[in-house]
Amino acid sequence: MKLSKTSTYALRVLSYMINSDKQVFSAKYLVDKLDVPDKYLRRLMTDMSKNGFIKSMQGRDGGYVFAKSPNNIYLSNVVDAVEGMQNYTGCIMGHEQCSSTNPCSLHETYGPIRDELLNFLNTTSINELKNKDIMKF
Repeated sequence: MKLSKTSTYALRVLSYMINSDKQVFSAKYLVDKLDVPDKYLRRLMTDMSKNGFIKSMQGRDGGYVFAKSPNNIYLSNVVDAVEGMQNYTGCIMGHEQCSSTNPCSLHETYGPIRDELLNFLNTTSINELKNKDIMKF
């Protein structure tokens, strides 16, 4: 399973921010460095600001900074803020009602995979993405 483009872009932005020596990031700077479309990036930054992960600093040297500790921002928080977790918590076949009493054909096979993915997203903080050896964002 692959994260959506929206979630991927949001996590790339935060991963870049945590791995950079810069403290304040302008939208233009992030667009140039990460090759994310400008409108897309600005919408993501707004969503992440509304959810308290980052904040905007106004002025000539303004830009975005972390609003709270990256130790307290989990991947699931970011995914939920920018697109919602329903694509990762529900039925892989798209059924609204899928449970052990009313399973789809992939329920038994996909359930453990989904649980492992959710555990990873719920327990991995942005701070854990900090690694000076990373070359791709």
